[in-house]
Amino acid sequence: MGRTLVMKFGGTSVGSVRAVRQVIEIVRAARAEWDAVVVVVSAMNGVTDTLLDGAHRASAGDEGVPGQLAQALWERHNAALDELTGVGLAAEARAAIKAYLDEFQALCHAVRVLGEASPRALDAIATFGERMSAPLVAAALNAAGLPADPVDSARVVVTDAVYQAASPDMDATQARAAEIIAPLLASGRVPVITGFIGATPAGVVTTLGRGGSDFSAAIFGVVLSAAEVWIWTDVDGVMTADPRVVPEARTLPALTFREISELAFYGAKVLHPKTIRPVVERKAALWVKNTFNPTGPATRVVADNGPAAGAVRAVTAFKGQCILTLEGRGMIGIPGIAARTFAAVARTGTSVAMISQASSEQSICFVVPCPSGTMVLRALEDEFRLELARRDIDSVFSSAECAVVTVVGAGMRHTPGIAGRVFSALGQAGVNVAAIAQGSSECSISLVVSAAEADAAVRAVHALVEVD
Repeated sequence: MGRTLVMKFGGTSVGSVRAVRQVIEIVRAARAEWDAVVVVVSAMNGVTDTLLDGAHRASAGDEGVPGQLAQALWERHNAALDELTGVGLAAEARAAIKAYLDEFQALCHAVRVLGEASPRALDAIATFGERMSAPLVAAALNAAGLPADPVDSARVVVTDAVYQAASPDMDATQARAAEIIAPLLASGRVPVITGFIGATPAGVVTTLGRGGSDFSAAIFGVVLSAAEVWIWTDVDGVMTADPRVVPEARTLPALTFREISELAFYGAKVLHPKTIRPVVERKAALWVKNTFNPTGPATRVVADNGPAAGAVRAVTAFKGQCILTLEGRGMIGIPGIAARTFAAVARTGTSVAMISQASSEQSICFVVPCPSGTMVLRALEDEFRLELARRDIDSVFSSAECAVVTVVGAGMRHTPGIAGRVFSALGQAGVNVAAIAQGSSECSISLVVSAAEADAAVRAVHALVEVD
């Protein structure tokens, strides 16, 4: 099979006829340089949200909307096929897309009858975007003279049964890939594989959760022993900040696994950590590139070993958060308060973005998404109702909307005074900091500011960024 390249194209990269034509040229160039090329595709941008909207509307009893959405999706995909392959051509792709939309409507009908959309049903419905995208892109490649075949990754990626966040069984997936994908590559064809999707050993469809299509690319990179994995997006690699907030933001030529993991967790639109780990551990090259500027700047993700370049490398803001605070003098020296606090949060199914606790143990504060704030607050009041009644805990309260601003750089660990420079920059910009947290790895500093001051905070800290 020789040197293999896995390329993943995101929703905007396959979201229009112009974008798919760009994908065709990227694949053509890669085929000229590599022995084998694998393509992993997302749904066309906006399609997954449309599908899930249909499911939720159906669960609320709406009978007509899923059919209307299916018709709109059919028209969008069918029109794209007309332009990419010719009117009336690509019959197999059209038939596949039509069948998936029929199945979507049938599932929505079942959801309406039951009056609820279970995680298993939502997984099945959410996959139709990728399942329609793969035959469309494969048909476009074939029409352009590049032999390609759509592949439903539910046939290949074997997962557990944790719906909406499934984990792959890499050994079983590798065996399936050898059976299904390897023969296509050996015959010189380009597999166009649905991202985001897997299935249990019994064949029940699952999804890989957040960053799922990127994760799919990593999975195929590992099981096919690819030399490189390229993630194609609509920006020039990973940038030092959101260019909409900081116009002078630049592309980072390289980022460590730890740095990109911090950025991903705190809201930057970069690769999810679970996407990166399998590729980096196998020492394959991982690149983030721009579909619409393929020869422009790109970012390579590298291992954490070795000296890290620069100090502050990037800054991001994670908006739509709120701080919950538990405080009281009766908390001092009492074992188990923190354990009970986060057990109560966990029972609500809420993820905590950041934690800060005073050394006096008189208060604990932590950050959760605003939509979960009220639910978490009630859970804490219920958990500590006796302590609140006895005044061992004085109060449990939630803040107004805020943002977590995270300053990232592996080189910060070896650079004295970074925290001082960060807070000096924020002070000069008139930004008030409500809470602070720094991991023991010293790869990042996170701080909470009001939602109104988030952009000003990012701009102030970005002035400290160093790009090699």
